[in-house]
Formats: sequence, C-alpha cells, structure tokens
Amino acid sequence: MKKQLMSKTLLLAMTLGLGACAMGPDYIRPVAPVASVVGSQPADVDTPQWASYFSDPALRAVIEKALANNRDLKIATARIEEARALYGIQKADFLPSVNANGSGNISRNNPDADISRRYEANLALLSYEVDFWGRVRRLSEAAKANYLASEEAQQSVRSTLIADVANSYYSAQALQTRSSFAEQTATARAESLRVVKRRMDVGVANRLDLLQAEAAQDSASSDHAALARQSVNAQTALAVLVGEAVSLPAANLNAEVVQLPSGLNSTVLLERPDVRAAEQKLVAANANIGAARAAFFPKVTLMGSGGVMSNELEDLFSGGNRAWSFLPQISLPLFDGGRLRAGADIAEARKVIAVAEYEKTIQLAFKDAADVLSDQVWLSKQLTAQQRLADRQEQRLKLAEARYASGLSGYLDVLDAQREFYAASQGLIETRRARLAASAQAFKALGGK
Repeated sequence: MKKQLMSKTLLLAMTLGLGACAMGPDYIRPVAPVASVVGSQPADVDTPQWASYFSDPALRAVIEKALANNRDLKIATARIEEARALYGIQKADFLPSVNANGSGNISRNNPDADISRRYEANLALLSYEVDFWGRVRRLSEAAKANYLASEEAQQSVRSTLIADVANSYYSAQALQTRSSFAEQTATARAESLRVVKRRMDVGVANRLDLLQAEAAQDSASSDHAALARQSVNAQTALAVLVGEAVSLPAANLNAEVVQLPSGLNSTVLLERPDVRAAEQKLVAANANIGAARAAFFPKVTLMGSGGVMSNELEDLFSGGNRAWSFLPQISLPLFDGGRLRAGADIAEARKVIAVAEYEKTIQLAFKDAADVLSDQVWLSKQLTAQQRLADRQEQRLKLAEARYASGLSGYLDVLDAQREFYAASQGLIETRRARLAASAQAFKALGGK
C-alpha cells in the first residue's frame, strides 16, 4: 500500500511539473527594422543552391573540395555537435534520475563474536526537481535555441565559404589574366624599342624617342612583376580556403551569371542563416529571462528510494525485508544579497543586446541585398562602356603606330596610345572580375546553400 502511494505521489509530481506554466515572456519576433522592399519592385526569390548557381564546372569542383577540407567549416560543424550534446544534457532534467544500488557488509568485531552480515539492494530517485514554475523548461528552451543557432551559424559559415571561394577563384583568374596581358605588353614594347633603335641608327628617331621607348618597356615589365606576385598570392589564398593547392584553368571572365530581379521582398532576408542564427540567440535570451524569474519562487525537489535488505545474500530477493524512503524538499530564497535580482537583470540586459544584434543582422542583410542589386545594374553598364573604351583605345594605338611608322607623328603619340590602351584593357579585366564577384556576393546575400 505504501509503495503504491509513493508511486502515485511521484506520478502526480511529474505531471504537475510537466504541465506547469513557464515563467517569463513568450517569444515574439521583433518587427524587422528595414523597408519591406529591397530595390524597386518586390519579387520573391528562391534560396539559391550553389551546384546550380555557379555555371563553371571547374569552379564547382573547387567549391566541392573547399566544403570537404575547409577548417572553419569543420570547426562550425563540431560546434553543432557540442550544442546538441548540451541541449541533450539540459533536456534530461525533465526526467528523474534513478540509480540501482547494491551493497554488502560482512564484519566481526572480535575473535569471539559472530560474523555479522548485511546485504542491501535498492532503487534511488536522485533529487528530481518538480518544474512548477517552468525553470527547467525555460533552460531547455534556451539550450535548444543555442543548438539551433549553432546549426544556422554553420550554414552561414558554409554560405560565406562558398561565396569567398568563388570570389577568390575569380580574383586569381583575373590576376592571372592581367599578369599575362602585362607580360604580352612588355614583349610588344620591347619590339617597339627595337624598332626605335633601328630608326635611330638611320637618323629617323632621336635620343628622346629611345628613352621614352625604354621607359615604356620598363614600366610594362615592372607592372608584370607586380601582377605576377599578386597572382601567386591570390592562388595561395585560394588554396588556404580550399584546403589544398588549386590548378587554375584558362580564365573565362565572360561566364554567364545569375540575374536577379530589380527588387526583392525583404522577407527573403529573414531566411538567411546568419539572420536565423541571430534570432535563435534571441529566443535563448528570452527563455533565460523566464528561468531567472522562476528562481525567485519555491523550488520543489523529490528524493526517495525503495529496496530490500537481508542478512543472507541468497534470501535478499525472497525473504529480505522491504524498505523505502520518500524525501520531498521545498526551498524558498529569503535573502541572497541580491544575487537572484542581479541574475534577472543580467538576463533582461542580454535580451536587449540580442534584440539589437538581431536587428543589426537584418540591417546588414538588407544592405548586402541592396548593394548586390545596385552592383548588378551599374556593373553591367560599366562593362559595356569599358569594352567600348578598350576597343577604341586599341584602334587608336594601331593608328598611332601607323602614323609614327610613316613619319606623320612623333613617338609621344604612340606612348600615349600605349598607356591608354593598356589601362583600358586592364580596367576591362577588372570590371569583368567585379561582375563575377558581385554574382558570388549575391549568392551569400540571399543565404545560398
């Protein structure tokens, strides 16, 4: 009868604990502190998938290697496992802990006394907190939110890594192309220098033409060396991101890129992993307020045990004496020097911080998306204009060289045309790279997976 009473008491306490209301505010998502539309016209856009977003097969192979090898991504993945384990530990507080114990004691106080034997076996309920005020529930909510935040943070690291690899890949290819063009220019100017020397030998050119030609060739050689150094460094940076050396294929800076609509619904930004991670941290901060407030109320814990004991081991479970104990406890904080109040204040302050960080993350996401839409429009126009400029400067150079060869103009016109054509061509390569980099940034801005 007593055993049945104990079981019913435990069951009632567990039911009350699981059904109790949780202290503190329920989570309500803050209003996004940005406009409802990014750009001009609102449009819904699906979250891009990297395997279909990037059209270059060589780049896709590089991204696959980075996802397998990158150390930052491995760290973020391990943090998910850490947060999952912490959530499992916190969630275990919902259930009572029961241990099975067994002991034996054989003793004799003096040589003439009989041997004394005592054997015990019991099940013990270890300090189970009845969650009347929802303290354990709120702590579990916070642990779960932190776990989900770690998952989102890992996805954010992954999205950023993919965009960074693509951007680094484009930069390495562009620098390789610029270095190659500078080398070709240095070779062409060396040939121009030989022409000037021959003209000088026959008295057509003068010493000033020779010095100008030599300076032009040295300038191109110096630029080639600088760009070659930058190209090697860019490939090293890409190798660090990928986790192994990367062999760059022939550059294709005119590759097709995904075109976004002229405007986006800002709600799409709420699906970015960094925004979702910030929101889960806010959920955790909100839950911790409830846990801090519940600490002001009485804490009810249950302890108990039940088992058998006997003087003979073979009779322990058949003829042994049954024994049990039930030890409910209640504690109410009366004076703690303000520790609980300070804990509640800390929880409130951390929620304010979490709200501000969440809103800041949304604002940065909005800026990223707005920048991407602006870059898409203006880089397209810049690329068209830069292509026309490079074509015209090339025509100018050919005309200047022809006029110099026929004696209709001086070598200074050729030098000016060379410099302008070289600058326009290098600018064209850089603009093409910027267009591709903007596409990679768009993948990150939309929270690509």
